[in-house]
Amino acid sequence: MAKSIAVIAGDGIGTEVVPAAMRCIDAALAPEGHVLHWHELDWSSARYHREGAMMPADGIEQLDRHDAIFLGAVGDPSIPDVETLWGLLIPIRRRFDQYVNLRPVRMLDGVPSPLGPDARCDIVIVRENSEGEYSELGGRFGDGDDAFAVQNDVFTRRGVRRIARYAYELARSRRRDLTSATKSNGIIHTMPFWDENVTDVGRDFPDVASRSVLIDALAADIVRKPGSFDVIVASNLFGDILSDLAAAVAGSIGIAPSANVDPSRMHPSMFEPVHGSAPDIAGRGIANPVAQIWSGVLMLEHLGLSSAAHRLMQAVEDTVREGVLTPDLGGDAGTADVADAVVARLAPASH
Repeated sequence: MAKSIAVIAGDGIGTEVVPAAMRCIDAALAPEGHVLHWHELDWSSARYHREGAMMPADGIEQLDRHDAIFLGAVGDPSIPDVETLWGLLIPIRRRFDQYVNLRPVRMLDGVPSPLGPDARCDIVIVRENSEGEYSELGGRFGDGDDAFAVQNDVFTRRGVRRIARYAYELARSRRRDLTSATKSNGIIHTMPFWDENVTDVGRDFPDVASRSVLIDALAADIVRKPGSFDVIVASNLFGDILSDLAAAVAGSIGIAPSANVDPSRMHPSMFEPVHGSAPDIAGRGIANPVAQIWSGVLMLEHLGLSSAAHRLMQAVEDTVREGVLTPDLGGDAGTADVADAVVARLAPASH
């Protein structure tokens, strides 16, 4: 089976962890005879400086020819985030209706958690990825002391119900427990609307235990008792914040993967680590590639290559368990060292 993958390494450490992850993915596929055709695209902040845009005018059409998108990171201190994110990442998510942002968070053996050695965490955060708080509606008005800004959140019945259904179905396949993040005691229009629709969808899943928890209490509970959560469904903003928090609880944002999924499969889905471009460590060869590799695991699963995905994840877990860790996890291994260790564990045994 040959699949076509658009590769956007992007900025900063993206240009380091993406090649490392590609090596690992290829090594996982080799024994099974599967091949991914990698098509590397130089869409980045460097391109923005050269040509005034993160990607070409027909970028979406180019990406639509591929089976998946493998993204590293975008962001550069010399360019406002509104240019880098809204010029590349967010248009891809929205034009391809990648309304599910899937963010698994799991503590790996060998990765120290700030909560101590007895902490446990195995959560999947299902973040609504196409509307909610990250809306373009609003603006700045007036000037001087009378200036003000308005940001309009947009929640549609269709949008809330479809992400809730996806989350319930996922929970049904796991431990049958779902938590919905809300703030209906303070946000008086959109959050009660969210709650009502999540609850309504839940009636179709009587076998899944569900509850709605205020976002501030939920954030505290993820720190106090992360092992009590299974699937969390959240709006765009809440899901974004919770996934970073949960990743930190699990040991580092450097191990947190994500998938931007179009469940209809009409368009390519996009796979990327949760971490950013980390310009402070870019070019030093010490970036943690685990999140990028784990994002590759999610990509392989999405493409139907579940055996290779399982082998690759097992190799990552074995690597970190045996202490091959980058500095963010308290080790002294470099990006290439981790990738080499993963590839070595994927190599067929010699006889």
